[in-house]
Amino acid sequence: MENPGFKDLELSKEIQMAVKDMGFEEATPIQIQSIPYMLEGKDVIGQAQTGTGKTAAFGIATLELIDLGNKGLQAVILCPTRELAIQVSEELKKLSKYKKGIEILPIYGGQPIDRQIRALRRGVQIIIGTPGRVMDHMERHTLKMDGVKIIVLDEADEMLDMGFREDIETIMRKIPKERQTILFSATMPRAILDLTKKYQTKPQMIKLEHKEMTVPNVEQFYFEVKSQAKPEVLSRLIDLNDLKLSLVFCNTKRRVDELVETLKARGYLADGLHGDMQQRQRDTVMSKFRRREIEILVATDVAARGIDVGDIEAVFNYDIPADDEYYLHRIGRTARAGKAGQAFSFVTGREVYRIRQIQQFTKTKIIAQKVPSASDIEEIRTNLVLEKVKGIVDAGHLGEYTNLVEKLILEDYTSGEVAAALLKIVMGEGSKNEAMKIKK
Repeated sequence: MENPGFKDLELSKEIQMAVKDMGFEEATPIQIQSIPYMLEGKDVIGQAQTGTGKTAAFGIATLELIDLGNKGLQAVILCPTRELAIQVSEELKKLSKYKKGIEILPIYGGQPIDRQIRALRRGVQIIIGTPGRVMDHMERHTLKMDGVKIIVLDEADEMLDMGFREDIETIMRKIPKERQTILFSATMPRAILDLTKKYQTKPQMIKLEHKEMTVPNVEQFYFEVKSQAKPEVLSRLIDLNDLKLSLVFCNTKRRVDELVETLKARGYLADGLHGDMQQRQRDTVMSKFRRREIEILVATDVAARGIDVGDIEAVFNYDIPADDEYYLHRIGRTARAGKAGQAFSFVTGREVYRIRQIQQFTKTKIIAQKVPSASDIEEIRTNLVLEKVKGIVDAGHLGEYTNLVEKLILEDYTSGEVAAALLKIVMGEGSKNEAMKIKK
């Protein structure tokens, strides 16, 4: 049974529209279980790992509870690192796309504090910050905490491990007691439980544990790639590995459609699967994939459920999945029935941290690789042609063709010249096809 969609969570039309734009096809378990409690104003303890969709869970609830008519600070979200504060801020800004009038500001060390002070003076309803920088603003009286009605502690165990307990408690004491306190943590050590007893009121406990899953015997690699370079890198890897059947995962329906069009323009046999397609269309695409009429299938996680096609040589994580378990579901589509398989993941910017999280979850190694150059592709292609030539020679049965070559030799061409010219024709045709693939 599929998880409920966001439409089942009774969210505002503005959030529904933003969620659709972001391409989320269904709500994750942590979102399904926690959002209703948060919307009711209840305190929540969520035990969940990174990569389960918890940012969207507390982000959606926080945005829904903001009073748009009040320009003062209403919500504080604490994160252990500047990287996470920036990531959470970016997610909330996407989710608030249609919520006009909401001002969100990340505040963290390493950025000029004067810039943050100017932004705070203009009016901010939600801040996402590290405890140290939030404390700094409180001491400067640039943060007015008297109107705060929601506080979120994200990655609470990590904040305590980093020595932020005293800062967190100071911040909590400065916020009105009539507030909603939301805490997310991967683990629940005694120090976290002490915090919850001290600062939460009858919290709803939501515990989400990763299932024990078998890691398939798949070679796993990742490439650091700029977003606009992904189609080119994907093309190179498909050509370099001479892949005949591969599966490419994207996080959104829009991305699937865009990539399919790009691959078709490059000369590949590609098609897509996503939730907006009718069942008849999906069945047609899958039939073609099973019959090898499609060499590259591009899909979202939800649409790819139930795909059981043998001989898939490689899986590409064109986008890193939001959920760690999705990563295992994806790479498990290859290496079926004891056959070899490969998984390639593209990471952009700070997504390299997600690779580390996935490695911790899967307890496997994902090896960093350099993006192959155009000359690498040419060398591999040349070697493949020469190997085919040697195979044909070794197999024999060349009598008719030998006679044709001998006719040319009688016209004063050497056998080496004839062989080189024929190879040039073969390689030239390959280069022409290659040019069609990389032409934009």
